[in-house]
Amino acid sequence: MIIRILFCFLLLPFFLQKAHCQLRAVSESINLEDSSQLAEQKRIQTLISFPNVSRIPYYTDKQALQAIKKYSNAKNEAALYPVLYDYVSKFGIENFFKDNMLLWQLAALEEARGDTLAAIQLYKLVLKHYQEGVELGLVQDQMKKLLLENKDDFVPLKYYYELVEFRKEIDTLRPPQGVYINMGNEINSNAGDYGPALSPDNSLLLFTSKRNTIRQGLKERENEDLMFSRNESGYWMPAEPLTPVNSPYNEGSATISPKGNQLVFTRCGAPDGVGSCDLYISDMQEDGSWGTARNLGKSVNSLYWDSHPSFSHTGDTLFFASDRTGGFGMTDIYFTHKTVGGAWSAPKNMGPVINTRSSEVSPFYHPGHHVFYFSSNGHLLNFGEFDIYKSHRLEHIWGEPKNIGPLVNGQGSEFYFTIDAQSKNLYYARSVENKMANLDLYSFPLPMEAQPLATTQLKGSLRNEETGKPFSNGIVSIIDLDNGVEVAPKFLRSDGSFEFQLINNNNYLIVIQGDEFFRLEEIFFLDGDKEFHRKVASVSSRLKFENMKFDNGKAELKTSMFADLDKIIDFLLDNPDFTLKIEGHTDSDGDPQLNLDLSQRRADAIKSYLVEFGKLDPSRIEAIGYGSAKPIVEEKTEQDKQLNRRVEFNIVRK
Repeated sequence: MIIRILFCFLLLPFFLQKAHCQLRAVSESINLEDSSQLAEQKRIQTLISFPNVSRIPYYTDKQALQAIKKYSNAKNEAALYPVLYDYVSKFGIENFFKDNMLLWQLAALEEARGDTLAAIQLYKLVLKHYQEGVELGLVQDQMKKLLLENKDDFVPLKYYYELVEFRKEIDTLRPPQGVYINMGNEINSNAGDYGPALSPDNSLLLFTSKRNTIRQGLKERENEDLMFSRNESGYWMPAEPLTPVNSPYNEGSATISPKGNQLVFTRCGAPDGVGSCDLYISDMQEDGSWGTARNLGKSVNSLYWDSHPSFSHTGDTLFFASDRTGGFGMTDIYFTHKTVGGAWSAPKNMGPVINTRSSEVSPFYHPGHHVFYFSSNGHLLNFGEFDIYKSHRLEHIWGEPKNIGPLVNGQGSEFYFTIDAQSKNLYYARSVENKMANLDLYSFPLPMEAQPLATTQLKGSLRNEETGKPFSNGIVSIIDLDNGVEVAPKFLRSDGSFEFQLINNNNYLIVIQGDEFFRLEEIFFLDGDKEFHRKVASVSSRLKFENMKFDNGKAELKTSMFADLDKIIDFLLDNPDFTLKIEGHTDSDGDPQLNLDLSQRRADAIKSYLVEFGKLDPSRIEAIGYGSAKPIVEEKTEQDKQLNRRVEFNIVRK
């Protein structure tokens, strides 16, 4: 019996843990051997570093602005470009919303010069920081021409899972499924539990909980405390309060230094506080306990809300979120570093690539890679409210953030999260009802889109092998065969293209399905950026295969027929709203009744194969033998007879 292993992969990529822009965005890996591309990449990095962001609130130069206006009116792009480029590169924070149109103007110039990479980066900045009055629709239209990744590229999970459910009775292999796992009663309580943080060796889990209450007079009030749990032999022990860090005030959002000797957390409402919520630090004592916490002071904390700290690899840089004045949006991400004397420096804004006119929170520096994660409701690709994004370090700046995809980011908000050092699991709070009340901590296998090493580009296209035209109605699935990491499937774009970011040096299976073509399946090894351009046969209403030829006077199937029959099986399994009519035909030699019987037996044999090996519903397949009643040519030669001896497949949508 044929074991249809490849088929199961087609619709189960989740279970395995529109002209297309041919240049990569800044956040993506580049071929360092391409010196011209590397030089261009560095030029763009220099532009988007915006050194004035943390130095001055607003940059202006009347003489330069007059020159920009003069050259613009004269449509002298050659003279305009260097002046405008220099001016934009000196932007302060306020320039991004006050002079947003200059960003747009420079983006259009870069595009006109043929520099799509720079144009994309600048158009993104326009959209991230636009204010009322800007011709937003025009910018969005221009972006659509560049066809960047958007939410519509991804297959909706509900639809995909429905297809999987339909096929569960016929799949012979069950790849592992990424499942949200509640961390259990040892960690979660009947109150809100959220804000997880792991020690560098993953042995200690810190999180915030509202399980403890404080009595004030005759009433009890909810109190946020830090809790901890130790991992022993793969199991999390019952959570305990983190004393003496906890106080009558609210504590939460902790981070542990790489050496495990310092703890930074948030405390709100304390009398020694600078603002509403401040960052505090505590040192590990010789006996393994945490010492008295001290406020990081006015050099770091503001008069407002400062929270969500995260250490860098070396422990000398601290990232955090704040709603202090002077930022790009509602809440921005900042960083501070230790000076030579051990004090923490004045915080600097992470800049306009990371921060937007909306809110960025929950910074997280991956413990094993130079990859920066955070949550935002202001970036361009967004599946819900707050989504999680990742950004790779590019020398002295951070690259364009990428959404980590719909397997994690849903219709609600995803923040307060952490990732283990091995990039196996994402830990964060969620509720089944998608409400903020009664949050529980969950773990979830880290999908491909969130993996720190998923930087190698696979891009390709699918076309009709007869006409050369692109197929635009189809689903592309990628399966990691080595690690079982889930990859969110995508639709083919209008030009037949697709694109994924994958982990290099792994074996993958690509499966492309649709109702206009026969499924494509191919295993490949990813060794650097790869282009995957293929042509496949179109599915017309009436099909005839060259290999569907029986021996003279016989109705037994031959092995040469199996590949074509398997294509039919795959198509019918992929498209349950189609039925099949099998038509058997013979030439005019011999007795007409015997020919009729022979053609019927041949059609029946094919139907039996499809039903038995494809597990197809027999009611979807009609087998009819016509004998010699329907010739396609007049029989004058032996070749004419061969043409009339045929089996045709008529595929019909219900």
